[in-house]
Amino acid sequence: MSSPTGPAGLPVRMPRPRQSGRHRRPEPLAAPEGAPALVLAVPGTPSAATRSLAEEVVSIARSELPGLDARIGYLDGDDAEFPTLQSVLAHTAQERTARYEQALAAGVDAKQPEGPVAVVVPLLAGPDGALLRQVRQAVMESRIAAELTDVLGPHPLLAEGLHVRLSEAGLARADRARLFTVATAADGIILASVGGEEAVQAAGITGMLLAARLAVPVMAAALDQDGSIAAIAEQLRASGSQNLALAPYLIGPEIDAGLLEAAAQEAGCASSDALGPYPAIGKLALAKYTTALGIAPQQVQGAPVR
Repeated sequence: MSSPTGPAGLPVRMPRPRQSGRHRRPEPLAAPEGAPALVLAVPGTPSAATRSLAEEVVSIARSELPGLDARIGYLDGDDAEFPTLQSVLAHTAQERTARYEQALAAGVDAKQPEGPVAVVVPLLAGPDGALLRQVRQAVMESRIAAELTDVLGPHPLLAEGLHVRLSEAGLARADRARLFTVATAADGIILASVGGEEAVQAAGITGMLLAARLAVPVMAAALDQDGSIAAIAEQLRASGSQNLALAPYLIGPEIDAGLLEAAAQEAGCASSDALGPYPAIGKLALAKYTTALGIAPQQVQGAPVR
């Protein structure tokens, strides 16, 4: 049978037929045309390290959803080097209006923009009432139609990230199934959060997932409550854990690193790094965005417990 030909008798590349059945490849997902921007709301004092972290998070989100308009707004920005959340939202709205007007001027039958200009995703692992109020206030003061999502956790992928950070610090086995030991592996984990009692309860959910991965007790405590870390450390030791580790249930910018060091000293134990730009953070931020818009939800799942 002859193959189709194009100009000058050259063969034409025909689209491959879509594979059928349960093992067919999923259709590639792309951001809908005219979709709102994803604006990552970054807490804490801006710095070069904070910017690098935020840029990596939005880069991961863009790689998962081609065509995504992802931007970064800082809660404590200066609108020079670090644009504030308010200014990012205002600029995003201006650009959307300008695109519409340019299309009309070019004679294109464009649809007038409607719906939210942006979906704001707080760069927070758990609930922090003070920071979330700051995000809401910034959105209100911008006077821009924007939708605010919930924080990123609790989620199995955050437990996975905590496990990775602990193993990087030599405080946990990377894989329980492998036949080797880590001499400094902790037999009790203090999961440190900020945001008061609500944050401790939310961290406790992820803590249960982490405990299942490590097969050691995990208890959450509040960095911003005097005596909370020491009390949990004492409770873990009373139950038989002697080699404790502090695992920050934090992404990083929302807390002063000095507070983590002081907490580790208070508990008399070593500490792993904050979650930082762990790949799952970008995926979870995107999942919040797609869920808010009701578009092809991301299948963000944690790795199986070993």
